[in-house]
Amino acid sequence: MKVCLACSAGGHLTELLQVEEAYKALPHYYVTDARIDSREFAGHEKTYFVECPRRNPFKSLVNLVQSLNVLLREKPTTILSTGADTAFFTCLLGKLLGAKLVFIESFARIREPSLSGRLLYPLADHFFVQWPDLKAKLPRAVYAGSVF
Repeated sequence: MKVCLACSAGGHLTELLQVEEAYKALPHYYVTDARIDSREFAGHEKTYFVECPRRNPFKSLVNLVQSLNVLLREKPTTILSTGADTAFFTCLLGKLLGAKLVFIESFARIREPSLSGRLLYPLADHFFVQWPDLKAKLPRAVYAGSVF
C-alpha cells in the first residue's frame, strides 16, 4: 500500500496533518502547492509541488500534467485528500488510474459541501464530513467528527 496525500497548502494541509496517525506508518508522499507553510514542511517529508489552479484554465492544465506525472512516477494505491483545487486532478486522475479515493471534507464546510467535495463525492470510495448537518447534503458520507 502506498498513500498519496493530496491537498492545497494552508488549512487543507493542516487538516491532513491532523490525521497523520492513519498514514504515518505507511509509505506515503504529499502533493500540494508551494506556499510558505508547505515549503517549510517539505524538508521533512517527500513532497511534490504542483500549480495551484485558482480556476485559471492554463494553470489547471499545468496542474493536470504535473499531477499525472507524479501519479505515474509514484503509483499510489490510495489517495487521501482534504481538497481543494490543487488536489482535484490528483484525486480525479488517481481514481481513473485505479487508486482508492478517501476524501475528508473541510472543517470549514458546515452546511454546504465545497466545490472539490461536490465534484469528488461521486468518485470517492470513502467520504468523511466533520459536521453532522453536512450529511443531509451528502447521504453516503460518514460523519467522523472534527480532525482537530
